[in-house]
Amino acid sequence: MSEDFKLDATARNDLGKGASRRLRRLADQVPAVIYGGKKEPASVSVSHKELVKHLEHEAFYSHIISLNVDGAAEDVILKDVQRHPSKPVVLHLDFLRIDKSTKVHTHVPLHFINEATSKGVKIQGGKVVHNLTQLDVICFPHQLPEFIEVDLGDAEVGTILHISDLKLPSGVVSADLQKGADHDLAVATIVKPKGAAEGEEA
Repeated sequence: MSEDFKLDATARNDLGKGASRRLRRLADQVPAVIYGGKKEPASVSVSHKELVKHLEHEAFYSHIISLNVDGAAEDVILKDVQRHPSKPVVLHLDFLRIDKSTKVHTHVPLHFINEATSKGVKIQGGKVVHNLTQLDVICFPHQLPEFIEVDLGDAEVGTILHISDLKLPSGVVSADLQKGADHDLAVATIVKPKGAAEGEEA
């Protein structure tokens, strides 16, 4: 697991769409909201330049962030990022307060390994389809992994890997599997090469 991230923020009282636009245009700040826990939601802003540097790290999306609001630090995780549809600009952020002694429900990215060398791809000419790119997990904040590996080394054409096939870190459970066996979603599939079905029938 990687180290916690630190980000400075400033409380803001000037709310509304117009205020948010001015904040982004004139101060290069990104409006954000902090919610959850026993406190009321709080409106803050963060430096767009500083934020962009953090967003380059995949772990920033799933790890604890020490958000320093006018000198008072709060532990949060990033729950939502709104981006401009055509410009490299972040429009808004949602942060969720966390308690390190309480489990959190969040998502962690999936890393697919050994795709090109798997039997289904290298020998059988199949193609890998990623059904999921992230996994919803429940665990204590200190147990949050940076990512979860999906090993496709032994996968053949026709193989369907489900959530239950993944090796999760100690203390980390799938939020979907907690709902029951019928929520054991497909994570990755090795499909037949194009035209293989017709060839086999012939």
